[in-house]
Amino acid sequence: MSDVAPIEIRLNTIYLGEVSEITMGQSPESANLNTNGAGLPFLQGCAEFGRQSPVTTVYCNPPLRIAKSDSILLSVRAPVGTLNWGDQSYCIGRGLAAIRAIPEIADTKYLYYVIAENVSFLHRRSQGSTFLAIGGGDLKFLPVPAFRTKKQKKVARILQTIDKAIEKTEALIDKYQQIKAGLMHDLFTRGIGPDGQLRPPREQAPELYQQTPIGWIPKEWKILGASDVLECLADGPFGSNLKTEHYVQDPGVRVIRLQNVLEYEYNDSDRAYISEKHAHGLVRKKVVSGDVLIAALGEERFPVGRSCSYPRSLPPAVNKADCFCARCNEDIALNTFFMLFLNSVGARHQVYKFEQGVTRPRINTGNLKRLQVPIPTLEEQCSICNYFESLQQRINVERKNLEKLQKQKSGLMHDLLTGKVSVQVESEPEDEPEAAHV
Repeated sequence: MSDVAPIEIRLNTIYLGEVSEITMGQSPESANLNTNGAGLPFLQGCAEFGRQSPVTTVYCNPPLRIAKSDSILLSVRAPVGTLNWGDQSYCIGRGLAAIRAIPEIADTKYLYYVIAENVSFLHRRSQGSTFLAIGGGDLKFLPVPAFRTKKQKKVARILQTIDKAIEKTEALIDKYQQIKAGLMHDLFTRGIGPDGQLRPPREQAPELYQQTPIGWIPKEWKILGASDVLECLADGPFGSNLKTEHYVQDPGVRVIRLQNVLEYEYNDSDRAYISEKHAHGLVRKKVVSGDVLIAALGEERFPVGRSCSYPRSLPPAVNKADCFCARCNEDIALNTFFMLFLNSVGARHQVYKFEQGVTRPRINTGNLKRLQVPIPTLEEQCSICNYFESLQQRINVERKNLEKLQKQKSGLMHDLLTGKVSVQVESEPEDEPEAAHV
């Protein structure tokens, strides 16, 4: 990593090292680390980064390299370029750098947005044989649009306004997700009564409930094995029958893979296809809209047995061997109800008992069929599904709002930092960007 300036020097551009103090992290001795609050909170890298600021329970005493309060925290080792805001002073390890504007020359919040907009510069400069990293010399020569300080602060305030809107929307989505988790527990332990409302809790109305091998459920419900509930449960083609080399460009037949199956939701951002001819030779049962998709393998953040419905807007598809396709007997259960059950705590406890595998938990179709499923009437199943879908629609609306705000921020940040959109500062003429105060 070099302290030599890059060859390309843009007009009206200064460098980060000219307008800020850059502190590179250093890893302390493990004996200096503690969890009893002595010293300063310690950050080794970006693993402790939160949505805005870090969250850590580890401290370092005495601290070595300190990121002062209101510093930019930047990951300098893979992944390079991840940002957080230092809401307090931290001790930083070698995976991080701290950046603070030099007073009267630059604004730290402004520099935060400059770095975020130009993180590709850091990616181009990163190097390393085992993992990518950048050094202090690379950071020094990150180009900064040379606005006057007042204009920097005005740009930062404008972008902070949209950031606050993004933060509020994210918090609202989190709130709805927490409500959904609580609602799903209630729906599969209390259900929906004839009045269209959740039944009273068992503590208040014990006469409404019965004890079963899978816990307390409403008296009107029955317990059936998944083998009795399902019309079919199929895994996909194994091994050489379906490999990456078989994938083609669209148009083709969609391939459903493990990464497409999230809890409650189908991830349509990751797409793969095979030819119609190849699909014809593989398919025992094509996946069609409304079918239940089930993850046969667990991942770091996603449990084995998680489930979603295949969207009604998508064409028939083929599922790989690591995710199953299920379809309910329509006289017994709704597909959506069975999908919701598979994501419930009650189902998760059962799946855990049948998990196999050393490095990654897995479940097979034989064990899935052994799950005990609580079965209300079809009418009540429909009510349960409607409750869920109503809340999920709220979450989807807020996600669209969030996506819109993030696109607005991205476009606005580019326009403001390139000068495409001028910013009038009170009692200052509308100047072109210039390397003032440097």
